Amino acid sequence: MSDAHAYRALLLSGHWFSHLPAALQDELLGAANVRHLDHGQRLFRRGDKACGLYAVVAGSMRIGASSADGKEALLTLIEPPYWFGEISLFDNQPRTHDAYADGSCTLLNVPQAALLALLERQPQHWREFALLLSQKLRLAFIALEEMSLLPAAPRLARRLVMIAEGYGEVSGERRVIHLAQEQLALMLAISRQTTNQILKDLEAQGILRLTYGEIEILDLAQLRRVGQR
Repeated sequence: MSDAHAYRALLLSGHWFSHLPAALQDELLGAANVRHLDHGQRLFRRGDKACGLYAVVAGSMRIGASSADGKEALLTLIEPPYWFGEISLFDNQPRTHDAYADGSCTLLNVPQAALLALLERQPQHWREFALLLSQKLRLAFIALEEMSLLPAAPRLARRLVMIAEGYGEVSGERRVIHLAQEQLALMLAISRQTTNQILKDLEAQGILRLTYGEIEILDLAQLRRVGQR
C-alpha cells in the first residue's frame, strides 16, 4: 500500500476529495508519492513543465509570482487538505505560477503521466477534475471583482473570512489563521502599513486578536459584516 493512503482521513475532511467516487480516491492515493519540502524550497516555478496534481497534507504552500525586478505577487497560502496543480492537467502547458514551501511542508504528488493514463482508461472522471478547476476559477473571479470594487478594509475582511472557511474546501471554521501581515498585504496588493492599520482597527473593535505571525478571529459574524460595507 502506498504511504499516501495514510493521509486518507485527512483528505476526506476536504470537500473535493470526499465527494470523489471511492474507486477514484483509491486510484489517486495508489499513484501518489509523498514529498517533503523545507521552508522556502521550491516545488515548481512559472514556466516549468507540468508535473501532476498535488495535495497539501502538512504545512502550507505559497503560490504566487515574482517580476524581473523582484516584486512579488502572492496569490494565496494553501494548507491541508487543499489540492492544486490541475490547470496543467487540462492543457499540459507549463506552470502558471511559482510554488514554494512556507515552513516545512508535506505533499502528495500524483504524477502527470499517471493522471493521464487514469483518465484515458476512465474518461468519465474528467468531470471531477473539472469541478476542482471550476472552484479555483470561481475564487479568482471573486478576487478580481473585489479588487476592482471594494475598498481595502472590506476586502481584507472578506479574505480573512474566506481563509477561515478554508476557501469553501473544508467543513467548519478556523479561528486562528497562521498568516503574517506582510503576506496578507501581498495577497491583497495593499501596503503593509495599510494592512496593519486595518487589522489594528479590527482588533480595537474586538473582532480580532493579533499575535506574531497569527490572526485570531474573535467575532466571525462581525468580521463578515465588515466585509459587506
